Amino acid sequence: MKIALFGRPFSDDCKMNISAFFQILVDHKTELFIYGPFLDFLKQITGVMPPIAGTFESHEDIPNDVQFMFSIGGDGTFLKSVAIVQDYGIPIAGINTGRLGFLANITLENLTSSIEAIFQGHYSIEHRSLINIALSEGALNGFSSALNEVSIQKRYTSMITIHTYLNDVLLNSYWADGLIISTPTGSTAYSLSVGGPIVTPDSNNFIISPLAPHNLTVRPVIVPDNKIIKLKVDSRDSSFILSIDSRSEIFDSNLEIIIRRADFTIKTIRIEGNTFYDNLRNKLMWGLDRRN
Repeated sequence: MKIALFGRPFSDDCKMNISAFFQILVDHKTELFIYGPFLDFLKQITGVMPPIAGTFESHEDIPNDVQFMFSIGGDGTFLKSVAIVQDYGIPIAGINTGRLGFLANITLENLTSSIEAIFQGHYSIEHRSLINIALSEGALNGFSSALNEVSIQKRYTSMITIHTYLNDVLLNSYWADGLIISTPTGSTAYSLSVGGPIVTPDSNNFIISPLAPHNLTVRPVIVPDNKIIKLKVDSRDSSFILSIDSRSEIFDSNLEIIIRRADFTIKTIRIEGNTFYDNLRNKLMWGLDRRN
């Protein structure tokens, strides 16, 4: 079985658990392909160096017949692993060595049992939709899709105006610090922090949430993800920041941004007995009430 491993440096507190994880991979006689920079980190730590079959640096380097990818880190690491997998259809399992770990939902405490459950087939595959981003002129650097969200943000102090169209019909001109276009997966991330709704991962929607809107009556709205969203930005600074998950670029305001649902999905692994609603209650403290 071919396994890919993507990760970021972890603390000494995680070393014992990660060593046990590598031993499971050895016991199951896996062919292990490791992200090059993560391998460099592992070489500096004694006792956690597994045998490897090869390395990769980018989407083009990874064997497309890999059966699983494990992401070791937090949710930011998980998002970066998505840019490696892209449209190969490789299921991703996130091992949380960070803080919250909503996407990376395998905890260190349950690491051994969760990995064994995967090898025994006791898991389900969730298909997560992505946002695809295109520009009216030029192209983005790197992966042009987002698992969580795309956001438009002001570059300096002045608010910007974001003219937003659904299938060429004007939705609104947002006078705000910015605008977030989120997937259902991203509904528990940046969008949630600005008052957006929680949406289950299997919903076929986009969430449009303004950042600090000047008009208090403007609130987040959910639209079907079969709509094409076009954004045109007016800014006194003649530029704005475009963020795609964990990376950002600066663009001139004369560009038009075209957003649509990507034509592929990301497969994520969910261990039996762990549901999306469990994560809401346990990690976001959803519905927590001291009276209960």
